[in-house]
Amino acid sequence: MKQMERSTWTLAREVAERAAKKAGELARSRFGSQLGTQMKDERGDLVTEIDLLADRLIVDEIMSVFPTHRIYSEEAGEGGAASEWVWHVDPLDGTNNYAIGLPLYGVCISLSYQGQIILGVVYDSHLGVTYTAVHGDGAWQEDVKLAPHPQGALAKSSISWIQGHVVKKDNLRALRLRHHLEFATKRVLRLWAPSIAWAMLARGDLHGIVLYDSEGEDLYAGLLLAQEAGVKVTDFAGVPLGLLNGGNEGKPAGAQFVVAAVPAYHDELLRMVQAGLAE
Repeated sequence: MKQMERSTWTLAREVAERAAKKAGELARSRFGSQLGTQMKDERGDLVTEIDLLADRLIVDEIMSVFPTHRIYSEEAGEGGAASEWVWHVDPLDGTNNYAIGLPLYGVCISLSYQGQIILGVVYDSHLGVTYTAVHGDGAWQEDVKLAPHPQGALAKSSISWIQGHVVKKDNLRALRLRHHLEFATKRVLRLWAPSIAWAMLARGDLHGIVLYDSEGEDLYAGLLLAQEAGVKVTDFAGVPLGLLNGGNEGKPAGAQFVVAAVPAYHDELLRMVQAGLAE
């Protein structure tokens, strides 16, 4: 990559980490207080005043440094100029947790160049911990490089289930698969904060993630974080998942149905998923 583009990566990392920390600190400062909330849709998802304030904070921070970039944010939507550089922002991943006083929530910021995700930042807002992944340069928890290692059998491990908003509660295929995984592993966590689940996988506290029909601004940073930590990521057929879609929107191709685990566990988890789908 040209030197100018590489310098953009470096500056972008600084901006993303700074913006994520500011947004996370804002959320933490108001955690447990009375919040203005409203229903986001008929499923009962919420948006709080902190979502909106944090979203504005991040967008302003990015656009003040990169006014010619494109940006997609969870709350403000699409903005900026047409560009090969595209940002995706989820200012408060885990809003439903946050609103009821459950300390599992974070910030997700990612940047793509020519359709490829090159930078991902996840900020664990409650713990004040930054996770950063740079394409080709690894994944980091603060200044510690992440490289999860398997421990014990997958059947005695914890995995996470991430389900998209479009999946209805009466989706029998999803229900059968999740129940199958609950029998096949020690436990299946539903954190309702995908960014935190991806961070836990990247650092080795979770041994796998099964993502069912999900996409959005909270996905891209987590995917890059996992892949750069050495996690193997495929679709349900076992086809490796790339972070390219051939366009400028920076959305990973085929990211709706994903099996992610460290290589030593991946094939076994994939077989569990395929068995659950066949029931």
